Amino acid sequence: MQSSISNHISEYISLTPEEKSYFFSLLTPLTLNKKETLINAGDEVDAQYFVVKGCLKAYEIDSQGDEHILQFAIEDWWISDFKAFFHEQKATLNIDCIEDVELLKITKADLELLFEKVPKFNKFFRIKLTNAFLAMQDRILSALDKDSAERYLDFLNTYPTIEQRVPNYLIANYLGIKAESLSRLRRKLTNL
Repeated sequence: MQSSISNHISEYISLTPEEKSYFFSLLTPLTLNKKETLINAGDEVDAQYFVVKGCLKAYEIDSQGDEHILQFAIEDWWISDFKAFFHEQKATLNIDCIEDVELLKITKADLELLFEKVPKFNKFFRIKLTNAFLAMQDRILSALDKDSAERYLDFLNTYPTIEQRVPNYLIANYLGIKAESLSRLRRKLTNL
């Protein structure tokens, strides 16, 4: 588990062996099974999670009971209800496991300690947060400006291996289209 996150971090910052050791001491391994819930709407959220293995979805349920997927998280991605995490409020998102998952958890309190003792982690998490913000902005603009075929191709760029791992109806939900429309779209793109 540690080698996965170590490789991930080394893409952005260099750590001494002592800094790595301290960081690893703050992480808690967590294993969940397919269909288990990591976070329920209404939960207190005091941690964020690094995905070592598996796939999760973060979603909201609207007042009509319809699910709206905001994010998939696969290996080397971070997931949480970040609004609840940063603002110390109850979760509005649900996060469920699509596959069996292995996670590394870091609490907000431990993250603050990490920033104090290893300041270069401020840079790491700033880069991750900036990248997440830019990805969300791209997704919003894509929903406003692009047709379903273009959104689907963008999705495949963002999640190149996910089609074999996630049911079609979940991908369609993420794209904001019907599952039947996604099937037609795939057939059309395959025949080009």
